[in-house]
Amino acid sequence: MILAAGRGERMRPLTDRCPKPLLPAGGKPLIVWHLERLARAGFREVAINHAHLGAQLEAALGDGAQWGLSIAWSPEGQALETAGGIANALPLLGQAPFLVINGDVWCDFDPGRARSIALQMEAAALDAWCVLVDNPPQHPHGDFALDNGRLLDRATGPRLTFSGIGVYRPSLFAGIGRGARAPLAPLLRAAAAAGRAGAELHTGRWIDVGTPQRLAQLDAQLAQEIPHAGQ
Repeated sequence: MILAAGRGERMRPLTDRCPKPLLPAGGKPLIVWHLERLARAGFREVAINHAHLGAQLEAALGDGAQWGLSIAWSPEGQALETAGGIANALPLLGQAPFLVINGDVWCDFDPGRARSIALQMEAAALDAWCVLVDNPPQHPHGDFALDNGRLLDRATGPRLTFSGIGVYRPSLFAGIGRGARAPLAPLLRAAAAAGRAGAELHTGRWIDVGTPQRLAQLDAQLAQEIPHAGQ
């Protein structure tokens, strides 16, 4: 699943008339980088939620056939936050662990890793697995700690930043009704406290494309690397 329902307030005025996942970087929309990586990794079915200017997303991406994908859309009347959006889309996601990616990040994480992560989750009875990254300048204190492959929620000591990429069991969202607004962080903290959340550190490239300045930075970087960007 790709999360694409956010309003993109920090991106205004760019997002006043364009949904944030369709903003271009390196000559293509941000969300297309995700779709291409998913297709290269062998994924075929992708769910995408939307709210703000969602019709533009559907018109631009269609059914996903141009990438060899099948896109199922999960429209929201108003953005339901991360966990609410995932819970609302559960009928599209099946019963096995599934990969979720924030539509407004750019990362060279290999989504094919999700298959081995799912096996690790099954073996250890985990409900969630989070991909963490080193703390960026705009988020110096991080979100969670990592200890021997487990996600920890602790207030002291070194912490890392949640990348917006994770693998989850449907059961993680069992307490959220369809159409309800709910953030993801409390669910991850509860799973970590119960010893049911794993994690790993991604040491490659990652950027939270949350402001026009960071979008311009990414665009400039990718423009220098094309045609090798994203390979």
